[in-house]
Amino acid sequence: MITTVLFDMGGTLEDIFVDEASEKEAMDRLRQMLASYGLDPGMDDAAFKARVDAGWVRYGEYRDARDVELKPVRIWCDYVLADFGFSRDVLAPHCEEIAHMWEVTHYHRSLRPRVKEMLQNLRDMGLKLGIVSNTAAMYQVFDILEEYGIRDYFQDVTLSSVTGLRKPCADIFHVALHQLRSAPEESVYVGDTVSRDIIGSKRAGFAAAIQICSKLTREKDAGIRRAWEPDYVVEDIYDVYPTVRRLMQTP
Repeated sequence: MITTVLFDMGGTLEDIFVDEASEKEAMDRLRQMLASYGLDPGMDDAAFKARVDAGWVRYGEYRDARDVELKPVRIWCDYVLADFGFSRDVLAPHCEEIAHMWEVTHYHRSLRPRVKEMLQNLRDMGLKLGIVSNTAAMYQVFDILEEYGIRDYFQDVTLSSVTGLRKPCADIFHVALHQLRSAPEESVYVGDTVSRDIIGSKRAGFAAAIQICSKLTREKDAGIRRAWEPDYVVEDIYDVYPTVRRLMQTP
């Protein structure tokens, strides 16, 4: 019997993508924030971007090899901005502010159509709802759920930045299930990537995994070993509702 549906955030409940305009805005905002803290990179925009990009690559290699997420102070002080020689004492108190800005500026974000209707229908069926999301900021997901007007639908929000665990690690799914008092065999996960969402939830023993493709799907799933495939693929997020309803009716 299905009692619980958990969702990914970026790419699933919301459309998310990066383009040149969002990259430039994020870099410009980062320079402005650093200047307000009295920190000067001492280089032109092109060199600044190249060094920040290299820092993200270095952090990504560390993070993805271990399926972990560091706190913003370590991400920005020890990886992304490590090569600038900034005073840690000056930079560290502002790292969450920087992380939040980056998440909402570097990425274009918008709530998918009919999300609220889908969530309301699932809740009306008596299902427990939650989120398991990879994010490099502590509070951004909570804030944007409020902005979208859907925070109250979820009984739990489990984040990589809080747990230190990152999808596809099965343990982050188990944390969410433990908080919801749900068993994996009675739970469904909905996400946009095989590499993080489908593989992770399958490792955790979920009854079913539903994939909805996003602008990031091809990029994040490129070259992965597909040990597991989604049980269902939907094109519209609203279709999660009838899919789960059918699952609940299956003996």
